[in-house]
Amino acid sequence: MKHFLTVNDIESLPDWVDEAITLKQNPYQFEDLGKHKTVCLLFFNNSLRTRLSTQKAAMNLGMEVMIMNFGNEGWILEYQDGAIMDQGTSEHIKEAAQVVSQYCDIVAIRAFPDLKDKAKDEAEEVLNGFAKYASVPVVNMESSTGHPLQALADAITLAEHNKKSRPKVVLSWAPHPKALPHAVANSFTQMMKLQDAEFIITHPKGYELNPNITKGCQIEYDQDKALKDADFVYVKNWSNYNDYGKVLNQDLNWTMTQQKLGQAKFMHCLPVRRNVVVEDAVLDGNQSLVINQAQNRTFSAQIVLKKILESL
Repeated sequence: MKHFLTVNDIESLPDWVDEAITLKQNPYQFEDLGKHKTVCLLFFNNSLRTRLSTQKAAMNLGMEVMIMNFGNEGWILEYQDGAIMDQGTSEHIKEAAQVVSQYCDIVAIRAFPDLKDKAKDEAEEVLNGFAKYASVPVVNMESSTGHPLQALADAITLAEHNKKSRPKVVLSWAPHPKALPHAVANSFTQMMKLQDAEFIITHPKGYELNPNITKGCQIEYDQDKALKDADFVYVKNWSNYNDYGKVLNQDLNWTMTQQKLGQAKFMHCLPVRRNVVVEDAVLDGNQSLVINQAQNRTFSAQIVLKKILESL
């Protein structure tokens, strides 16, 4: 496997999930695989779970880890071909990616969108720039439009807690005071399209995700109707896609409550704003899987790194 950039780079979701669950029983069984190998984690945005879980995954495989917070430690990069660099940028992605490639065997990147220019964000200039110019495999630790490591961790969590042959899984929008990316919702949707499940997306009218991603999915604007008899409810805010990056709805009636959740398991990628996105009773209750999801971030990253190491 050359790169891991999207959910579509997963060769077989059921096989990867089964392998990850098995790996959890003995996380160190492949620690010789990464001996004398180095992964470089480049963060253009802040992180907690992604940084620690990916670092832990690499260590489980015997890898050395280098970490750089590009936002305050690196040069401002230029991405445009033919750019006249007489303004704020100091180094071109062409050189940066090639230089980083000399120092590591795998480079993993986290870079959020600006949520101002849809075309620019969807071009994924940071992630795709490194994938184009780096000479080593590139892993997406969350980009402008996707978070495949989170989606893979979510698939692992669903498999561990599912008791039905075809569960009902609901992705529900929730209010939030800030404009948030579409990455988690996009990748979760792409992952669910690979599952044998009844999958429904519910959100206020006007908050549709990218139609190219949700094509074929059932969309329900009535949250209560969507949640009826759900087995898993994944709650996540995303900003407006059509009126790009705007917060046009903060309706607290979309906040997830214990009454709405019913008997379903609750999922969220974290961090989460308590009593805005979801009430305390849900997060602190025994139906919440958020800590399990966070644990599985290590094993989603470890499976990806393992697959890449085996292909080197």
